[in-house]
Amino acid sequence: MRYLATFALAAAAFAQQQQPQIPHIGFVYPAGGRQGASLELTVGGQFLNNADQAYITGSGVQVTVSKYIRPLTPAQATDLREELQKLNEKRTANPAAFTAEEQKTVQDIQEKLAEVQRRNVSPALAETVVLEVTIAPDAAAGPRELRIGAQPGLTNPLTFCVGELPEFSRKPAKLLPAFAVANGSTPPNRPINRPVEPPMEVTLPAVLNGQTMPTASDQYRFHAAKGQHLVAAVQARELIPYISDAVPGWFQAAITLRDAAGKELASADHFRFHQDPVLDYEVPADGDYSLEIHDSIYRGREDFVYRITLGELPYVTGIFPLGGRAGAHTPIRAYGWNLPAAGLVQDAKAKPGEVVPISVRNSNTVPFAVGSLPEVLAQEAATRREKAQRVKLPVIVNGRIEHPGDWQYFRFDGRAGDEIVAEVIARRLNSPLDSVLRLTDAAGKELAFNDDFDDKGAGLLTHQADSRISLKLPANGTYYLQLGDIQHKGGSEYAYRLRIGPPQPDFELRVTPSSLNLRAGQTIPVTVYALRRDGFSGEIDLQLKDVPAGFTLSGAVIPGGQDQVRLTLTAPRNQVNPRPIQLEGRATPGNKEVRRMAVPADDEMQAFAYHHLVAEKEWMVRVAGAGAGAAVRPLSEKGVKLAAGGSAPLQIFVPARLMDGIVLLLNEPPAGISIQEVHQAPNGLSLLLRADPKVKAGLKGNLIVDAFVDRIVTPKNGTPTKRRNLLTTLPAIPFEVTR
Repeated sequence: MRYLATFALAAAAFAQQQQPQIPHIGFVYPAGGRQGASLELTVGGQFLNNADQAYITGSGVQVTVSKYIRPLTPAQATDLREELQKLNEKRTANPAAFTAEEQKTVQDIQEKLAEVQRRNVSPALAETVVLEVTIAPDAAAGPRELRIGAQPGLTNPLTFCVGELPEFSRKPAKLLPAFAVANGSTPPNRPINRPVEPPMEVTLPAVLNGQTMPTASDQYRFHAAKGQHLVAAVQARELIPYISDAVPGWFQAAITLRDAAGKELASADHFRFHQDPVLDYEVPADGDYSLEIHDSIYRGREDFVYRITLGELPYVTGIFPLGGRAGAHTPIRAYGWNLPAAGLVQDAKAKPGEVVPISVRNSNTVPFAVGSLPEVLAQEAATRREKAQRVKLPVIVNGRIEHPGDWQYFRFDGRAGDEIVAEVIARRLNSPLDSVLRLTDAAGKELAFNDDFDDKGAGLLTHQADSRISLKLPANGTYYLQLGDIQHKGGSEYAYRLRIGPPQPDFELRVTPSSLNLRAGQTIPVTVYALRRDGFSGEIDLQLKDVPAGFTLSGAVIPGGQDQVRLTLTAPRNQVNPRPIQLEGRATPGNKEVRRMAVPADDEMQAFAYHHLVAEKEWMVRVAGAGAGAAVRPLSEKGVKLAAGGSAPLQIFVPARLMDGIVLLLNEPPAGISIQEVHQAPNGLSLLLRADPKVKAGLKGNLIVDAFVDRIVTPKNGTPTKRRNLLTTLPAIPFEVTR
């Protein structure tokens, strides 16, 4: 009984620490460049061993790795401290004999030791990769995704922007330690006085690139003429949405505009519900002005990266309507600063359900939703119940809360038992409206009320402010729907789209992580999330699209009524260079098959607690090596049925050469599912799986088994120790808990 589960379970905590190193990048600086430019990028991250490749989405941008800078080891740092101490002793004993070259050596060592201290503070940024980037003159402007290829694999993506304006960039920042380094120590009584950098001289319009350091602020000086309407728009959280080991979880930029005498003229630390500030100002007189940026509470480090677009440039603050019907040419009114007189028109080729970007040259983009239902405009007079606007269902109403404290009323006829969904889409389309919905019957009795509805697909919204009501109507008659702003605000840009009608069962998919790293023949876990809409609860079948031969999915079904599944992807037995792949979900809401492509995403954490699915542009995969294959595997693909409170066997094939020291553990199993026992069997091992009596019957999903190998390692002149290494992950095994 050498393979008893008690041994495996006791080792579970140890095994959790033996997960493979996942390469990660925390910042890219500068986070963009101008069309036609060549520039050097600094990328900071972790587990970037021997980084030698870089990948960027889209065409027109060439990027190569210039060098990889590995942080000093503790032994190297100790050697440097000893060398520094000897040099300082020599300088003290005979200052006149201390050469300029030796002084330069002292300075170099102090910088390296300061770097060691800084890296200990921020291990997520401990390694550096320098990239050479060339942007073609005709490269499409806009955001791209940049990834680094290192020895452990592909990193997560970060934003790199291609711009059309002149760009100014400060030198890559160095985060100084809190105290000066002397003789290799950091005495608390020797704080560093951080030098204040002079303002950078710039000409407008321009994009300004920088990194914010602790207690510091950056200043830019420029000339402006009377009557110019300046706009300063910051990209900070937009570039790096969540910094997991910081509070509030992102760089909270604050900007201040000053005149030549230093007098504050305007400031901003946000824009509506966006964390990135936007400032507009009409210049009163010719002269020199300066723009200052810092973190709102003066935090800072290398991943507090920003881009500021500054000048008399167009900026769209809102549009109306927020959407239109597919195939129709919807006139769009834009609001903002420095906008052209010509209106905007939606792309008639956009498909229902898409959200397309709207912009003018050199401006920001705002979202425009494309629908399939009939659309009407809200009547301005329908601000009282007795003047409620009659609508025929199903319908999408495009309207806005024109004045603070206003409400808009709609009435419709319904029959007993009819299912009705009323949903506001506003905040998700960049509207400042914080909506609230109230449904009443003809007598005024409240039937339903909702303030905020949580949409897991809106990964960048930390305040979900749209509203949704769903219910069965209790009787035949007329019903009234009331819509307003919960904060009693309003204005021309407080726009909304209100969908009223029967449920439209549907779903969206998110797949994590967005970068997949495999060895030839390896199997890895992948998580797929189902964002179910309007009560759809059916099964969703999953399959790969546009992938090279040899990739296989196991456990590729999201069970009915469940919002996610962990499945596995197995690589072919040959190398595959980094490339995008796709995952498609198929289901039958109602009687019609629906197909939806999964949006790649990363599970990001902010403020040490809150998780968000942040959508990315491409699902990238890389397979390294060739000829490998998993020897350990399930003997059957039929899956396992477990009675609640009972157990069932699972047969695992293990080659005889691997039997000595192998340990099998469940990888993040559902609560209540565990390995009760492990027995040796003729072809390998037999796992006895158990379902706790409290596990709900009907639970379905996949079980993922990791195979570890224990090896005895004897260091020179040391004590033999047991080392546990991950051998392989087995293809997902479907399971179901029965009564």
